[in-house]
Amino acid sequence: MSAIDEGIVREYFEQNGFLVRQARKYQVSARRKTGDEEIDLVVYNPAWRRGSRRPDFFLFSSELALVHKAIVAVKGWHTGVFTPATLKSSPEIFRFLEENVLKEVTRFFPADTDDDGGALTKILVLPSLPTAEPFRSQSVELLKAHGIDAIISFRAMLLDILDKIEINQNYSKSDTLQVMRILKNYDLLKDAQLDMFPDRAAAPRRPKA
Repeated sequence: MSAIDEGIVREYFEQNGFLVRQARKYQVSARRKTGDEEIDLVVYNPAWRRGSRRPDFFLFSSELALVHKAIVAVKGWHTGVFTPATLKSSPEIFRFLEENVLKEVTRFFPADTDDDGGALTKILVLPSLPTAEPFRSQSVELLKAHGIDAIISFRAMLLDILDKIEINQNYSKSDTLQVMRILKNYDLLKDAQLDMFPDRAAAPRRPKA
């Protein structure tokens, strides 16, 4: 996983009020990762309310308030689709769900969250699922069967981040947000709302200097 992939996920959760911790500070390349090294981010929602329902499986920003604490695995395979065949042939996708990992993960969260009723959510960030049935439903069933509680697509995250970026703000403390702000400022990123109206004529571009 590249740093930019993790940076996008971090910005997404932070912009939605979460505290985010990087589970490890090193890159594993010369050997197989251990289970706990498959956790990329640990997120905690200080605004979560006791008694909240569980979030939906397809996790959008409107559902994030229902997440209390979560472990996140980021799979930035941007040229691929998580088909049933991909999921069956890639067991590494699910290594962050191993029992030894889940036993150790409590140390990442405040001690007073162990018995406050907020369940740990296991989130997988991925590029996309199949759009055609029955492959889409089969992929969802496989993910749930392995213990995934929720998924977030990179597309959903990027659209949410872009919607919140102000072009007149200088995001000097975040390279990810600053690059997206510059691209948005020069009309190099399409307005997310245009996706709702594919036949709508594109807005005229501002003249280049």
